[in-house]
Amino acid sequence: MSHVAVAVIGGGPSGLTAAAALAPHVDGEVVVLEREAQTGGIPRHSDHLGYGMRDLHRFISGPAYARRLTAMAADAGAVLETDTMVTGWAGDRAMQITSPRGVRTVTADAVVLATGARERPRPARLIPGDRPDGVYTTGQLQNLVHVHHTKVGTRAVIVGAELVSWSAVLTLREAGCATAAMVSAHRRPEAYAAFRSAGRLLLDSPVLTESRLVAIHGKHRVRSVTVENLATGERRDIGCDTVIFTGDWIPDHELARTAGLQMDGGTRGPVVDAALRTSHPGVFAVGNLLHPVDTADGAALDGRHVASAVQAWLSNRDRAAPTQTARIVVGRPFRWIAPQLISSSACVPARGDLLLWADQYHRLPRLRAVQDGRVLATRRTPWPVAPGRIYRAPWSLVADADPADGVVTLSLA
Repeated sequence: MSHVAVAVIGGGPSGLTAAAALAPHVDGEVVVLEREAQTGGIPRHSDHLGYGMRDLHRFISGPAYARRLTAMAADAGAVLETDTMVTGWAGDRAMQITSPRGVRTVTADAVVLATGARERPRPARLIPGDRPDGVYTTGQLQNLVHVHHTKVGTRAVIVGAELVSWSAVLTLREAGCATAAMVSAHRRPEAYAAFRSAGRLLLDSPVLTESRLVAIHGKHRVRSVTVENLATGERRDIGCDTVIFTGDWIPDHELARTAGLQMDGGTRGPVVDAALRTSHPGVFAVGNLLHPVDTADGAALDGRHVASAVQAWLSNRDRAAPTQTARIVVGRPFRWIAPQLISSSACVPARGDLLLWADQYHRLPRLRAVQDGRVLATRRTPWPVAPGRIYRAPWSLVADADPADGVVTLSLA
């Protein structure tokens, strides 16, 4: 058995940034435990520009971003352990670890969960039809193309129109695979207009909105798919040899659940307050484990934000835990919110934002926060509420809530 000051589980953007922020200021070892052979997370496979704008103030490719964050954590003094899987818990902040170096137990004064999120594959989406080769998620596609330099097909249908979906268009183009269609259940593509406009220059095929994939056909390799229009019920077959399932994210929450943390039914990640403290003292959570899915640099800023709360816990455990909390819930069209708690310790979340996910589009939303029948605040944002991407609401909406009172409800006014 060994002991460290801080164990960061997950070597993606949020975990590496947390380690880089903590290592120079912690009395003891800060270790990052990463199950992959390299640190860096999803950006390692995304060989296109668009990373690092908000955290590093750079505009670089995914692999370059992953290398930079890895170097920052290592240079700060963090220990990076790759090929290392946390398989379970052996007590409070005690982790069972398996790696090529053997099986051991590591205890920590503080644990930061940074396990990220994953896309739902075909089986989780219950898409019927045949079971041929040629069906991937975006992550699998990017790994095959950018890491293993493997050809994936010649004509693809992309399910989803989120930001990651346009990333899949770029990857397919690099692999010499045309995009036959992009399918979205929403009335308009979910990604920001700037990304849609740039993406359409590379897309010689339609974006089929208000549509869903209802079947995949092919014996050995995908031959075609059937797409249904949700408004009319009309169905059409599209010839293709590749299907890419994008978005529809779910957090990698297995460790959080087996630790017995309080979980949120909307995000399916741990419940946290603005300081990113979970229901277990000394256990924190960051990044897309909490809000699947934000951009990589947004997740990284969570890692930077959590450092002060971890340091406060290490310095004075009795004063670091909040004494009172009030829960934040959402009304339609919102599906979830993060963070979910207002605590007695005066703290503002990362970037001063509440993060929400919605099922409907609203161009100029006006929001209202209510606690025990009292209107705390109303705010209008110039940016829309849109499905398929994070919506940011100002923390000032709930800043005047009393942690000792009842539930705070945030909804459209």
